[in-house]
Amino acid sequence: MAKVGIMSMQRIANYGSFLQAYALKAMIEKLGHDVQFVDYHVCPPVIQDTSESTNKLTRLFKKGLETFAFHAPLQHKLAFIKYKKNYARKYLPLLGITNDYNYQPELDYLVIGSDEVFNCIQKNTNVGFSPELFGADNHADKVITYAASFGNTTLSKLQQYKKDDEVASYLKEISAISVRDNNSGKIVQDLTGISPEYNLDPVLAYDYFNECKKIPELEVSERYLILYAYSGRITDAEADWIASYAKRKSLKVYAIGGVQKCANRFIDCLPFEVLAYFKGAEEVITDTFHGSIFSTIAHKPFTTIIRKSLGNSYGNEEKLADLLNRLGLDSRMTYEVQDAARINSNLIDYATVDELIARERLHTMRYLADQLDS
Repeated sequence: MAKVGIMSMQRIANYGSFLQAYALKAMIEKLGHDVQFVDYHVCPPVIQDTSESTNKLTRLFKKGLETFAFHAPLQHKLAFIKYKKNYARKYLPLLGITNDYNYQPELDYLVIGSDEVFNCIQKNTNVGFSPELFGADNHADKVITYAASFGNTTLSKLQQYKKDDEVASYLKEISAISVRDNNSGKIVQDLTGISPEYNLDPVLAYDYFNECKKIPELEVSERYLILYAYSGRITDAEADWIASYAKRKSLKVYAIGGVQKCANRFIDCLPFEVLAYFKGAEEVITDTFHGSIFSTIAHKPFTTIIRKSLGNSYGNEEKLADLLNRLGLDSRMTYEVQDAARINSNLIDYATVDELIARERLHTMRYLADQLDS
């Protein structure tokens, strides 16, 4: 039994981060290894934003004020603030994570990933530019990555901010590199000359609905549509259209992951219950990476709204287009929410999608087994 550490975005307070972390841990444990999560030291971000405080309490207070500014029912805003406040205490212990940070432990293997661990050209003070996320200053005998992503960090951005040579030097020291998208693969190839492995995000690679015993059976008496998006990303016009659309179809709107103007309910639940809600939904509208994945593994009709990256603003175009193309689900993408009426009326050939995912699950287990046994 090897001692394996996972360095990921496991402390980030959202369901996608939790479920990908849990899935990767479960897959490595299935190989017979002892698994722990490893923390990285947060460093200053490359893109400086004077409006972003480095003080945690100040950031939390600012986020609270932002929540009250959203156009959403007051009750939902209060529930959302409570959800964020209690997230770490309620959910991180389910991953075996405590309040004590686990920096640079002695390990046989360090696995970096999944999630946007390489997304280093951004202004998020919760992450910053941390060399440890590229394998620097570790105390492991071997370092690999699994489905790591640069997010919307591109090679041109690395060059613009003069971080390309530094990142290249870190990547060249990693024993095996696995990425989850073309943008990340191209950066690795261009900076190192190494062709990385491509693997699915852990939420797809791990068979949640057949292997995880923590997903409950929910009894919901009403028919509902899930709107899975961060607070503030669904515009008022989009929300008004979704409300009208759901009413025409006699569906309630359940907001998960953020508060929304058009929601009938804001759902605060265990991460595993999120998957149960997706399983029971009539359909889904999302603009997130993991919302698209949850919809896929739950076999639901869904529409994914693509957001373009403008300047230093955060967009999802690179990672969502890549994900849905890989799954043969590019027809679910749109820039206009009104297209959801047409898109969600089209059935998905989930038998074909499942065959593709099944092959990739075997690829994942082979990769992990090979790299954690050498």
